[in-house]
Amino acid sequence: MILGISCSGRKEVLSIHVGENESAKFWLSSLNELKNRGVRDIMVICADGLSGIKEAISVAFPKTEYQRCIVHQIRNTLKYVPEKDRKAFARDLKTIYQAANEEDGRKALDCVTAKWQDKYPRAMKRWYDNWDAICPFFKFSAEVRKVIYTTNAIESLNASYRKLNRQRSVFPSDQALLKALYLSTFEATKKWTMPLRNWGVIYGEFQIMYEGRLPD
Repeated sequence: MILGISCSGRKEVLSIHVGENESAKFWLSSLNELKNRGVRDIMVICADGLSGIKEAISVAFPKTEYQRCIVHQIRNTLKYVPEKDRKAFARDLKTIYQAANEEDGRKALDCVTAKWQDKYPRAMKRWYDNWDAICPFFKFSAEVRKVIYTTNAIESLNASYRKLNRQRSVFPSDQALLKALYLSTFEATKKWTMPLRNWGVIYGEFQIMYEGRLPD
């Protein structure tokens, strides 16, 4: 499922796809469909570490920045940490993604790694591996960061979809499943009537960051 935020600040479900697996080919086909339907430009795509998504974005929308979902990044880190250390570790992770700029964030990353490396040697590896997709986050203000640091809106819709699947686990065809997902989406998004909070400030910042790419 691809969810977008329009220039008016409103959330919209742009497309729903059913596929056997995620891959660069799958995501490129999905993004090309958006282009064919009239999506001209995307400033930032926030996603989890979906297989092939980075490569697909670079082909379909080469000017678009790929931002890793910070919430998923945190979850992927904490799964290596037992309950007794999880709160302290999560508190230290905040020093990275709440840093004022990329340089401070990188310093915080090194400090957190040095502190926990001996106990949990694998926990911070993905921060280094994914740093190029994490660092776009640092150039924005706190208001914009709130919009792009998480895919919670998608997670909320996925919860609706899982509820649907619990009610009916077998569908006769992909088309039948898509129809059911469409109806579930329609119900879940009825309350999306207002733009995001502080959208005027957020949009103004995007206009400056991506000069000439957004309407006045």
